[in-house]
Amino acid sequence: MEKDYSPINTNSVPVKRLKTGDEIPVIGLGTFGSDRFTSEQIANAVKEAISIGYRHIDCAEVYGNEKEIGKALKEVFDEGICKREELFITGKVWNNRHGEVVLACQESLDNLQLDYLDMYLVHWPFPNYHAPGCDGDSRNPDSKPFSVQEFLDTWKQMESLVATQKVKNIGTSNMTVAKFEKVLPLMKILPAVNEMEIHPCFQQRELFEYCLKKGIQPIGYMPIGSPNRPLRDKAEGDSIDIEMPQIKAVAEKHGVHPAVICIKWAIKNGHITIPFSTNKDKFYNNLKASFDNPLTDDEYASINTCECGSRLVKGQVFLWEGANDWKDLWDENGVIVS
Repeated sequence: MEKDYSPINTNSVPVKRLKTGDEIPVIGLGTFGSDRFTSEQIANAVKEAISIGYRHIDCAEVYGNEKEIGKALKEVFDEGICKREELFITGKVWNNRHGEVVLACQESLDNLQLDYLDMYLVHWPFPNYHAPGCDGDSRNPDSKPFSVQEFLDTWKQMESLVATQKVKNIGTSNMTVAKFEKVLPLMKILPAVNEMEIHPCFQQRELFEYCLKKGIQPIGYMPIGSPNRPLRDKAEGDSIDIEMPQIKAVAEKHGVHPAVICIKWAIKNGHITIPFSTNKDKFYNNLKASFDNPLTDDEYASINTCECGSRLVKGQVFLWEGANDWKDLWDENGVIVS
């Protein structure tokens, strides 16, 4: 007997209010899966997700699937599944486009078949980039350390997109407290959000609290620890969140998969979460987890003890000549490494 995937009432899904007053659902569908799925499979998941109640889709140029997602979005609108204004759609400028942000954004808009984006992010705070599908030992000889001036030049272009109404909100991704301290005082428009790795085994409390203090809404990627992430992002000693005994115990109590508990933890933690899946059962359960049978305070506290500093996206492919190791990307001593 086929499972019932009746559309979820979108009013049941909590939202966060951004600086601009715009509301963003606390759960969205991530669309980075190009290492394992075709663009068509991901686009089909986007259409199915919207059909069952998702109203937040997280996209990026570098994921390589914007054209296919654009076709899916057009079908959604043409078939009356929902209206454009009911969706919150995020795009991101890739590292090699920091000098041509306006052009990059317009290309994303054209590919997605949209007139505007609800959110546009600077994907990484430096222009270092890697070839699609590269391995963890790959390095670009043109890579260089973070530059305050270069980042601000990119940010001014981001601000211009708001002025021309191409985007409603702008934000950052993969930032650190040290980098924020240098650039926030020099911005005209402050970031509405910061997208960052957050899961029970890597909670980034200092950065998380810093963002909240500055009025920047944290968005957490890899919410279940992404056990199927690309090989370049795997290393010996990495944690596996869904195998942590604290999470498995709560999952057993709730009668759900440990991954669902990770989503519930994210909601209880107060950040926005963007899990990726092309499996309808999984992304349906994820959406339902955003409001159904939330964690108790004791369950939340128990899962908080999973913290073990296990960063999964180390970013080593972005290292520059002379850098020590991937930790230099993240200013772990509170100082920007140059």
